[in-house]
Amino acid sequence: MTSDVDVVIVSYRCRELLRRCLDSIEAHAPVGTTVWVVDNDSADGTVAMVREEFRHVRLIANDRNVGFAAANNSAIREGAAPYVLVLNPDTELRARTLPRLLSLMGERGEVGIAGCRLEREDGSFDHASRRSFPTVLGALGHFSGVGRRRSRGRLAQYRAPEIERGPVDAVNGAFMVIRRAALDDVGLFDEGYWMYMEDLDLCYRFKRAGWITWYEPAVSAVHVKGATADRRLSIPLTLAFHRGMARFYTKFYRSRRPGVRDAAIRAGIWVKCAVAVAGVLIRGARA
Repeated sequence: MTSDVDVVIVSYRCRELLRRCLDSIEAHAPVGTTVWVVDNDSADGTVAMVREEFRHVRLIANDRNVGFAAANNSAIREGAAPYVLVLNPDTELRARTLPRLLSLMGERGEVGIAGCRLEREDGSFDHASRRSFPTVLGALGHFSGVGRRRSRGRLAQYRAPEIERGPVDAVNGAFMVIRRAALDDVGLFDEGYWMYMEDLDLCYRFKRAGWITWYEPAVSAVHVKGATADRRLSIPLTLAFHRGMARFYTKFYRSRRPGVRDAAIRAGIWVKCAVAVAGVLIRGARA
């Protein structure tokens, strides 16, 4: 049987979460779905668990942590299904979600990426489910927390609060259904990102190439946010996040902001990074 969708999950030291994720796929994915797990050298029993408990899963066991983008790309290249679901191991699939999104993309050939409503374990909405591409004011509002408390306006722009359903700039890489033909057109994840921002980069390139990213809140998935990688507790992840911000800005925005404005934005990214690293060190000292 030919699969309509390749589910790709990148794991790193999250064995129990991955088990729950794979159980949810077994319960709710369409018949014939092909599941790929790419393990980034977890060394926590993840590889053995997948081999013993999920023998139908196609496993790629890396001998080092190659990062999120490169790991996803390795499985995407191996697959052949017309759709790819990029799924974080700290998510759980729900009934009807994947069939609904696949049906939507089948009906709308212009949609290259689709995402659903993401919910925390307590049922609350994960505002990262859909996003706008960053602006200076939007980023200030988001990272200061001011924009997160507003339902509209330029400071709340990053969370795309005005989008209830339909075309949006970006959806979250924790749950992202991608048309393989669009990947063939635009390219895979940019492996210059080790972790963070590669999903936003992909959505940006899709939009620039004329593909639509669609947010569909009629169906949902669970997202245990921060369970697999909490940058608030890790200096390497904090650095990776800010390198990702700098790469995205340099790649897509810098040419439009010459001179003093460009220097100010780049300085702002690294000042924010320094503050975040200091926060990690303070929390570590208090622990």
